[in-house]
Amino acid sequence: MKQVVSIFVPLLKFYTRNGVRIYAVSVMSLLLSSAKLAVEKGIAQGGSESYFTKLSDYIVLALVEALHKEPMTEICGLMLYELNNCLQICGPLLTESQVRSIVNEIKHVITESSSRKNELSEREKTEDFDAEEAELLSAERKQEERVLSYVGEILRTLIKAFKTSFLPFLDELSPYLLPMENTTNERCTSILIFDSLVKECPEAALKYYDVCLPLVLETSNDEHPNVRQNALYGLGLWAEYGQSFFKPFVGEALSRIYVVLTHLKARELENESAYDNAVSALGKIYQFHGESIDLAQVIPSWLNCLPIKADLVEAKLVHEQLCSMVERSDKELLGPNYQYLPKVVSVFAEVLCSEKHLATKETADRMINVLRHFQQTLPPSTMESTWSYLLPQQEMKLKSILSVEESDLKAIVNGYHHGKRSPQNHQLSTNISTIKSTIMRDIQKFEFILNQIETNNEFHI
Repeated sequence: MKQVVSIFVPLLKFYTRNGVRIYAVSVMSLLLSSAKLAVEKGIAQGGSESYFTKLSDYIVLALVEALHKEPMTEICGLMLYELNNCLQICGPLLTESQVRSIVNEIKHVITESSSRKNELSEREKTEDFDAEEAELLSAERKQEERVLSYVGEILRTLIKAFKTSFLPFLDELSPYLLPMENTTNERCTSILIFDSLVKECPEAALKYYDVCLPLVLETSNDEHPNVRQNALYGLGLWAEYGQSFFKPFVGEALSRIYVVLTHLKARELENESAYDNAVSALGKIYQFHGESIDLAQVIPSWLNCLPIKADLVEAKLVHEQLCSMVERSDKELLGPNYQYLPKVVSVFAEVLCSEKHLATKETADRMINVLRHFQQTLPPSTMESTWSYLLPQQEMKLKSILSVEESDLKAIVNGYHHGKRSPQNHQLSTNISTIKSTIMRDIQKFEFILNQIETNNEFHI
């Protein structure tokens, strides 16, 4: 490992050939992950965690130094991407001085990117600006957007790794981050950083509410679906963790959520993930701020949006929330005389019968137990009326599930999540094949570069 590292790290500054730097940058996180695995397995040459710590320090700081001098925007983006990968592997091991170096370099990267973007704008004003030049500028702007996105990813990784300890650094970076709201990519980056802050440091994030809340409220109705999705996700986080700070904004939040939910194209493919996050945010307002809203209006609206199917992470959380409310016989949710029971059961049926994983195995088990409880305790006429709301295929499948013994039921649910016919298992096999192919390509890339270094004087160090 030491020999390989000693070869590749100096190539981060091999300015004669861009391709060599690209190859060198691309293997940094692979080297680090390999070293970490070797330490975990007890086969590392250095033998201990201190060996990995020293190696990670060396690679991370080498990337930061190379990033500062990198003349190519495209390679600058790649370096940021690899730096984030390395931080995800070794983040908590970094010292304060190393974090300081990274933060200072992020300031430099944002400043340089802003300067380049200003130059691109000036080029548009020249007399000889034509379609060909416009195409070049478009490509360069996309490179700048990638740079900014990777900066955001690095900050989110550092927030996750260091929690409140990173907040003084984030305060330093605020003057560089807050102006980033002009383009779609800039809005997404700003929102995602603050979303991570609320998720990882909910109490500490309250001091930023005067910046964060107006941002997520305003952008929750943004014209771009990705911006809307990230903003609505953040709105849900603030509803959950914002405590009394969020209460004055409940009315505006509901209005903006309903704009998303009632849009004519809300459930079209490009908008569906934003829709799902709006549903999730509505559910959190119901759960954490029920005393501040009109439950008679909100509950039917929320139920009518379920199940959600595009954002599978939010789907699992929302359907678990629904299940928990039904388990505790939430009177507002079920309604007078079980008014909303048919809708609840139809949601359960869609979740349980779907080929997608719309709920975890544990939630699916709980849903089935709830349905069995209803079947055993409610009048037959109530259940028959409830069944009538289901599609014939759903009713048949649901009754089949409810009729089997508990041991057989576990096998069915396990099969739903792990069975050979599951589309997810097919996807898992596909992912494994992809990973194997990637590893083989990386090995070939290593061999190619090493051969070039050994045989071509131009690459000799």
